[in-house]
Formats: sequence, structure tokens, C-alpha cells
Amino acid sequence: MVDVSLGGGVLVITGVMASGKSTVAQLLAERLPRAVHVRGDVFRRMLVSGRRDLVPHSDEEAFEQLRLRYRVSASTADLYAAAGWTAIVQDVVLGENLRPYLDAIGSRPLHLVVLAPSPEAVAAREAARAKTGYGSWTVGGLDHILRDRTPRLGLWVDTSAQSPDETVDAILDGLKQALIAE
Repeated sequence: MVDVSLGGGVLVITGVMASGKSTVAQLLAERLPRAVHVRGDVFRRMLVSGRRDLVPHSDEEAFEQLRLRYRVSASTADLYAAAGWTAIVQDVVLGENLRPYLDAIGSRPLHLVVLAPSPEAVAAREAARAKTGYGSWTVGGLDHILRDRTPRLGLWVDTSAQSPDETVDAILDGLKQALIAE
């Protein structure tokens, strides 16, 4: 554990699927003195019947469910932060969804980290995973949304050649750059 405090605020980790968000968020939370790992996908899986997963060319119901998931995870992060915990939130929040998501988080300080490994590294990681996240998405399609449609806010980390521990070190070293609201 390192003696780093994010002031009981929220740190959001985003990136494409297989970019290392879950692993890095867990390791980061373990290094902080009082932290919680808020896994955005848990809120998606809570929808038991009627769930519409977001796929390319989704209908409005799928987008509304995504926005609901984001509101729930932002509220959860705020509740933990209000109780004195540092909330490490990880989810795929890209493109035009990023600013509204960050605006939904009221806790301060607010940090943002975007994991941005190369598409080749993501494809290799996805092929090596037991779970598959891409379904009807392609690595290139999500990478395009990440690089071309996601606002350049916070700390962007190319994790292509980094171990998860090296990525956590880069995040801790770059906290000032990751700070987006005090």
C-alpha cells in the first residue's frame, strides 16, 4: 500500500474492452489506504430481463439502459466518496458519453484515466482472455471511438507494453495530470 490519498474523491478508469481496466482498477484500489472498486459492468448485469446490450447501431432502449448504468455507477461512487472512501470506477465510457458521465459525479477531487493500448495489443489481450467482450464490436471500431471521438481529458496511458503494476505506477505518478475537477 502506498501513502497516496485521492482525498476521498473519485478516480474513473476507462478504455476499450481488454484494455486492462478491471485489473488496473483493482490493483490501484489495493494500493490506496481506503478505496473501493466500483465495477460498471456489475450494474449492466443486474438487469435480468429486458436487458438490451449496446451493440453497433443499437436502438434507443439500449442507449437508455447504458445511461441508467452510468447514473447508477456515478451515484455509487459519490456515496462511497461521501463516506470517506476513494472510489475507483472502471467502465467503458467513451465518445460523447464521457463528459455527461463525468458531470454526473459530484465528488471532488475527480480524476480521469484513459487506458489506451494499441489496437494490436488489445486484440492480443482479447484473444488470450477466457471471457470475450467484443461480440458484435470490433477492436478497430471501439479504438476509433476511443481515439477519434473521446474528449482528450485527464491522463491517457498507452499500456501496450506495460504490466498492470507498471500502469498503476504511471497512474500514481500522473495524478496531477489525471485531475479534472477539484
